[in-house]
Amino acid sequence: MSISEKPMAARGNPSGERGRWPILQQPRGLLVYMGFLLFAVLFLFGATIALTDVLLTDLATFVALVMSASVCVEAIRRLGMPAGLTRDLLGAWWFPVVVLLPPLYSLLMPLPVYLMLQLRARPAMAHRRVFNAVSVALSGFLASVAWHAYWGGGLLEGFRGTQDAHENLASGAGVVVALLCCAGFTVLNTLIVAVAARISSGPGHSLRPMWDREAFIVDAVELCVGVTVAILAHLTLFLLVIAIPPVVLLQRSLLYQQLQTAARTDPKTGLLNAPTWEQEAAIEIARARSSRSRAAVLIVDIDHFKRVNDNHGHLFGDQVLLGVATTIAQQLRQSDLLGRFGGEEFVVLLPGSDTTEAWQAAERLRSQVGRMEISVNDVPVSITISIGVAVIGDHGNDLVELLTAADLALYRAKETGRDRVCLPAGRPGVSGRIPGPREEEIPEPPDALGA
Repeated sequence: MSISEKPMAARGNPSGERGRWPILQQPRGLLVYMGFLLFAVLFLFGATIALTDVLLTDLATFVALVMSASVCVEAIRRLGMPAGLTRDLLGAWWFPVVVLLPPLYSLLMPLPVYLMLQLRARPAMAHRRVFNAVSVALSGFLASVAWHAYWGGGLLEGFRGTQDAHENLASGAGVVVALLCCAGFTVLNTLIVAVAARISSGPGHSLRPMWDREAFIVDAVELCVGVTVAILAHLTLFLLVIAIPPVVLLQRSLLYQQLQTAARTDPKTGLLNAPTWEQEAAIEIARARSSRSRAAVLIVDIDHFKRVNDNHGHLFGDQVLLGVATTIAQQLRQSDLLGRFGGEEFVVLLPGSDTTEAWQAAERLRSQVGRMEISVNDVPVSITISIGVAVIGDHGNDLVELLTAADLALYRAKETGRDRVCLPAGRPGVSGRIPGPREEEIPEPPDALGA
């Protein structure tokens, strides 16, 4: 299973020669982690190849499973693959290798499959492909060792692979043990990717996309399909012909759903994109007007974001965008609507919030973003945001009016020093305008000026 096409993001922006190599723009800890995993796989390959007896039947099974996986990759090629965090059903072909063949083949299986993905489906940065292949290889190897050691009666037999393990797959106990070993494969693979994401993005990184209910369902389906394919291949390799079509159909259905989601979301932050946010926000505001309830719109802008890009590079700027998006999302209610409006701007809809509640929510976001821990080469970088607030009934009656008022308030916040929250100029009910410098010297009510 390949959990992530993009598990890593640069936290710094080295310059010069280092900037030419994407892998060198990753955090140092991540490079060490990836190097350790690659070394472990290469070491296990060298140790295991000396213990494995290469049989023609094993080679035939391996080739048949690789060809089946290649057919699936080719079948989904025209549908396309979404960027960012993705899930697939390639476990349908990893799992049979785990339980039918010696562990050596689990180390080899990802190579041709990921090469096919790179050449025929969606090109990705080489280090990301290598990382995914290493993660699958290591997880599959350990699961295969556990499977063969259980039926062979010892660890050495597990490294070699045993015919008893192959034959026991047809028994009830064999199916249960196979499910457990393959489930261990899935958990370990997910943990390896999660650790990489945590190292890359820092302690504030949310692992929710890897562990949510939808992910669990996909993993459960993949597990059942993989063990079923293993049983069919154990009976005869010719049965793989009837296993390929349902696996392809399930894979296409999964990718179609992910592509639909990708069309609604911003690829850099995972938030709703501007058209989708506007569509859903307009519906919520119309509902609020019909029920005579309140709602507020916030426009959030990262202060001096161009300076961040100029000083530290666009890769670091992308990391700042992701960090701000994650921090804001963690502070909102489930009913709130968060999206990326473009560039360094985010938009938030707060259903049921009046002026005071919207102000408090905006101040909480400003405060939390200001406390973000983000650094370049271990040097902390301060990130602040300015926020414009507009409330339905006070500053507008539809989405266009509210966005216009919130944008004027945001401009006011930036003109008066940034890192603050502002409402449109004047008291609630007065159309927003940009005050001149002299007007800013006149004290206004707390609900009109930011900290």
